[in-house]
Amino acid sequence: MKTVIQRVENASVAIDGKVHGRIDRGYMILVGIQNEDVPETVKKMAEKIANLRIFEDENGKMNRNLSQVQGAILSISQFTLYADCRRGNRPSFDTAGEPVHAKEMYLLFNKEMREKGFQVEEGIFGADMKVELLNDGPVTIILDSDHDLHR
Repeated sequence: MKTVIQRVENASVAIDGKVHGRIDRGYMILVGIQNEDVPETVKKMAEKIANLRIFEDENGKMNRNLSQVQGAILSISQFTLYADCRRGNRPSFDTAGEPVHAKEMYLLFNKEMREKGFQVEEGIFGADMKVELLNDGPVTIILDSDHDLHR
């Protein structure tokens, strides 16, 4: 599982020209799933993200997590995080999760974040989405379950 977490002032996703989800302060998270990801992977990633301290405290240090700033989440499924560009100029997505599995794990991730008390807005899995955001900082963190989680 890979995620790209952007600390935002606001973010929204539109589908067919209509806003489908919108948040103010929080995280816009691109979520990529591979076939090897299991519910335990998703739960560990949700826990890591919930506790990630990338909001500034009164001293300007990144010391606060999402709940401490009453932040929300805009979650967007993103199979292209598993693009393999080593051969030629056209990416391969062979390591991206099969759609049925990826959707199940993506929805589980959103459920896990809601159960942690966060407002979670989301796109529609597999839809053509237009995402807008105002990155705060800018702060962008990439988490990869293969490297960033203790298994």
